[in-house]
Amino acid sequence: MASPRTALVVCGGGPVLAPWALPPAPDVVIAADDGAREALRLGLEVDVVVGDMDSVPASTLTQVERAGGRVMRHPADKDATDLELALDEALSSQATRIVVAGGAGGRLDFVLANALALAHPRLAAVEVDAVFGVARLHVVRGDRALEGTPGEVLSLLAVGGPAVGVRTHGLRWNLDGQDLPAASGWGVSNEFAEVEASVSIEAGVVLVVRPGEVRDA
Repeated sequence: MASPRTALVVCGGGPVLAPWALPPAPDVVIAADDGAREALRLGLEVDVVVGDMDSVPASTLTQVERAGGRVMRHPADKDATDLELALDEALSSQATRIVVAGGAGGRLDFVLANALALAHPRLAAVEVDAVFGVARLHVVRGDRALEGTPGEVLSLLAVGGPAVGVRTHGLRWNLDGQDLPAASGWGVSNEFAEVEASVSIEAGVVLVVRPGEVRDA
């Protein structure tokens, strides 16, 4: 089986990322606007910067271009967030896995929009994960296997409608085919009971949110 083609999408905003949060050797690195500055701080080679460039310094863009990266500038009056534009670019790179990394600070509407963007139907054929600050997020369509530490907190949130036929294994409180309603706190604050867990659903989308704890870089 061929290895997945991984696209790393780096966002700006909030506390800086730690190197442990990033996937090893991504095939393509895409920065969403000021995510370019964070990517360079982490020593990444940026292939593409996407956005309206309202927050990234011109010197950062120059550095990216001198290293062979591309800058895709969009109008400020646009109908998509910089992250959504970067996700589109990740899809066009033929990625089979997308990892989004960025800070969890800043405006609440942006944080929510970024999380919900990962569950968009256009990403249905791609494995999607994210790191926002110290929190991690996994998008579940069908089934996913997860590794964790017993006692680690995670929450299961159905988005875009109910998640039908949810089954979990390896959690403190497991589901066995129940439907998880959207806009419900029913799946909040579960825990890993084992080092390996799984989540499967018959239909719908579930965001598995692991709020995490502060770690040293």
